[in-house]
Amino acid sequence: MDRVPVGDAFRYRTGEFLMITVTESPQQAPGTPEALQSPRKSELLLSVDGLSKKFCRSLKRSLFYGLRDIATESLGRKRKSGELRTGEFWALKNVSLTLHRGESLGLVGPNGAGKSTLLRVISGLIKPDTGVVRVRAQVAPLIALGAGFSPVLTGRENIYVNMSILGLAKKTIAERFAEVLDFAEIGDAIDAPVQTYSSGMVARLGFACAVFANADILLIDEVLAVGDMKFRMKCYRRLARLREEGTSFILVSHNAQTILSVCDSALYLSAGELVLADEPRAVMSRYEADLLYSKPSLEVEPLRGQNETRSGSEELNVTRVYVKDGHGNPLESLVTGETATLCVVSKVRKELKDVDMIVAISNLSSDGERVLHLSSQYDAQTMNLNAGEVEIQLRLPHCGLMPGWYSAKIAITQNSIRVLDVVESFRFRISSEQNAENNMFYQPRTWQAVNLQQESKWDVSS
Repeated sequence: MDRVPVGDAFRYRTGEFLMITVTESPQQAPGTPEALQSPRKSELLLSVDGLSKKFCRSLKRSLFYGLRDIATESLGRKRKSGELRTGEFWALKNVSLTLHRGESLGLVGPNGAGKSTLLRVISGLIKPDTGVVRVRAQVAPLIALGAGFSPVLTGRENIYVNMSILGLAKKTIAERFAEVLDFAEIGDAIDAPVQTYSSGMVARLGFACAVFANADILLIDEVLAVGDMKFRMKCYRRLARLREEGTSFILVSHNAQTILSVCDSALYLSAGELVLADEPRAVMSRYEADLLYSKPSLEVEPLRGQNETRSGSEELNVTRVYVKDGHGNPLESLVTGETATLCVVSKVRKELKDVDMIVAISNLSSDGERVLHLSSQYDAQTMNLNAGEVEIQLRLPHCGLMPGWYSAKIAITQNSIRVLDVVESFRFRISSEQNAENNMFYQPRTWQAVNLQQESKWDVSS
């Protein structure tokens, strides 16, 4: 099959080739970026060319437009899908991508960028206004786990209903039922109505149904953020196994580490348009940079490399914060694994004893998650400060943080209870000159091979 009408375009069947075509599309999108071509050149499962989708913000006007479009199509006329009407906006505009067997594609972007809309179009939940979607695969959307469950049916009954919707026969579901139940870990609750389940139990059951449907493509929309840590790790292991077996993923996540560790390539969407298509590290770096400087709430303490007059205590106030490398040169960004020193310059008006500096570092790429809490007092290294200009230094022999954007809250206290001054947010970036994206932190290391017979060895340092 080469082409099907739009109204019939969403009947997915395993091995069936479908093409969703809507005319009057905007200017044809350029060819699929080279960065998105699978290095394995394996079987092409999904191709999206020049896809656009618009919505109307007014419910009343949206219903009116819908009725008018139905009337236009029933009369055999062509509606102008490529033009915006009053109150409409583009949720997606001219987006293109490809997905090969065994490939994992990450989607990143701020809320409202069009990520979920793109998944809904690919899964067949909504129709595009312009563009072409070609699918040769069975698709399983993990967009809202348990959204299709009936609250009055038992978990057992919902498994059969849900997996039937995903295209499995009753006999096949029965054969996989034990695996689904074992993965979900809900025990005897399987025969209780779903309305008695907790949200975590519903998520477990929904995910289990989807991953045991043996689909060719999984559309995953932030569902890995639910459940406890043990269940999330179990989900990641299952997804890794499915990928080894040839299953492809499109993964939406705001967690940079997830995108970097799971995906082969990534797309950055903003306001419905494709900003960048490249390998994950380049895409996440661009996204995080745009995200950092688009949030007014992050513009708290612009102290980077600048002299500032700030109101601290009568005894001390911070005037400057910056970072430098192992040779004393100021840095615009730190480098993973390299020596760095955080310098806090203060004006001290009188001699101070037992001064402690506290540095709390948060990862702006992971919704402000705290990653480090350092204190000179905890390290038994409180300081005595003389009057005048004093630079307090925190030296890191190896910067252990991974690439990304961070914020440090810096507090200078005396005797652990008296706060002398606080810098609420010193923002900085960490880059990497090595392949570090698959790690959670940098580990200094040395490799060696030892000949046990001759008791000799050679070293290779990393």
